[in-house]
Amino acid sequence: MRIDIITVLPELLKSPFEASILKRAIEKKLVEVHFHNLRDYSTGNYKQVDDYQFGGGAGMVLMVEPIDKCISQLQQEREYDEIIYMTPDGATLSQGTANEMSLKKNLIILCGHYKGVDQRVRDMFVTREISIGDYVLSGGELAAAVFCDAIIRLLPGVLNDETSALTDTFQDNLLAPPVYTRPSEYKGIKVPEILLSGDFPKIEKWREEQALERTKKRRPDLL
Repeated sequence: MRIDIITVLPELLKSPFEASILKRAIEKKLVEVHFHNLRDYSTGNYKQVDDYQFGGGAGMVLMVEPIDKCISQLQQEREYDEIIYMTPDGATLSQGTANEMSLKKNLIILCGHYKGVDQRVRDMFVTREISIGDYVLSGGELAAAVFCDAIIRLLPGVLNDETSALTDTFQDNLLAPPVYTRPSEYKGIKVPEILLSGDFPKIEKWREEQALERTKKRRPDLL
């Protein structure tokens, strides 16, 4: 997989990809992540990428021309499966979307900023708009990092145990059941006996029941 991220703040984005699972995935060449500074595609001494919006109103808007130049250049080099715009008014990111996107080969992620991007960018290029929640961030960079983490961890070979991702919360529209590790008793609180029994069919049944019960209590909307 190759991911090209277009941003006005590449330095804000790079650190998540320099540690932990994302770093290992890049080092193992399971994914390529490239950052493109939008100012490199602007003209003039000030490398302007934003301007006031027509019709008045507070806040600046990312201009269409630099984004057009960047995306058009990338499209000349390869074919992209999706051009994704990170925006609060996009479809809320779900595990199902992450699963779907993890199967793609080439992605462009456009990070919004200020009051967003010129609508013509969305009309001309964007194939999917994604939000990570009903709130507003200063820009789409942190949202892009969250999105990348969600999909990269699903790529074969990224996790040491590939079955781990299949049992994550939301994979079957249920929350994950409670989990325990050593010691088996701590400050008088014991691990459920079933988990120490070695009877794996019964353990799986217990986990399914716990997952269903937890989902009913905490996220009944998933059911």
